[in-house]
Amino acid sequence: MKKRIMVADDDSAIVDVLQIVLEDAGFAVETYAQGQSVKNMQEPFPDLVLLDILLAGMDGRVICRHLKNQTATQRIPIILLSAHTDAQQTATDAGADAFLPKPFDIDELLDLVEKYLS
Repeated sequence: MKKRIMVADDDSAIVDVLQIVLEDAGFAVETYAQGQSVKNMQEPFPDLVLLDILLAGMDGRVICRHLKNQTATQRIPIILLSAHTDAQQTATDAGADAFLPKPFDIDELLDLVEKYLS
């Protein structure tokens, strides 16, 4: 059974790249442009979440904190993405399992995903 990854980013080009790369690596991928869908996720939960910090209308760090404070979702690994390289500390403060700066290296992305899904 394929591991499921939820991707939320309001940049459609990034979503397309993530979906192609992750599906080629053998993962099932669900994509969202809005953070509300991630914040209000229902079972079956994904195995990992890739979440942009700056989403239209919602802050990925707020979503991350929310998910990490819910019993049902607190163990789901969350990797926050941002073009702001200084966002690493705020990602950590939000409870993210990892931070990946944009633009990201595909191999680095896949290594990070494998680390949390193995």
